[in-house]
Amino acid sequence: MASRDTLRSTLTDAASMRVLAHPTRLRLLGLLRERGPQTAAQLGDVVDEAPGTVSYHLSKLAASDLIQAAEPQSADRRERWWQAAAPLTSWEPADLLDDPARLSASAALEKSIVQANAARYLQYVDARPALPREWVTAAAGGDRAIRLTVTELAALRAELESVVDRWVDVGAAHSPDAGDGAETVVLAYHAYRHPGGAGA
Repeated sequence: MASRDTLRSTLTDAASMRVLAHPTRLRLLGLLRERGPQTAAQLGDVVDEAPGTVSYHLSKLAASDLIQAAEPQSADRRERWWQAAAPLTSWEPADLLDDPARLSASAALEKSIVQANAARYLQYVDARPALPREWVTAAAGGDRAIRLTVTELAALRAELESVVDRWVDVGAAHSPDAGDGAETVVLAYHAYRHPGGAGA
């Protein structure tokens, strides 16, 4: 099994963070991860953008090593195929606290991700009445305010990441065309100190 480190693109510079902070590029990278190799035309049909515009965004993602050329999936050699460089992108905000440029770029990227997740969840809420009952029953969501020390928060983070990694491995066993009933499930979670400060 590949190590976890080989399964992620690690962002370390402000330029790459700003590239990915663009909402269209964020969505394109997500689509390549979900659907596998795609052309600009195929992606354009999904994001409702002209292939030329999509190609421009893809070139920016490629320049930051977030995507890479893929083997052609058709006989038409004029088509250029792209794939995600890794199934996960990560960076460590704590490492950026002394670098205002990278910290600002990280904040812009995180805000784009939060907005994309919110839009996707609202889409789910709107679509829920038409979904099979068993999928609605199985879905989960919630939020809690918990009093923890910084050591306990770090332990919670490690435990959550371990649980997510285990279920990512389960999901990897389901290929898109397997016909085994598996569907794409979105998981988003956050655990952070309340910005109100001590005693909040």
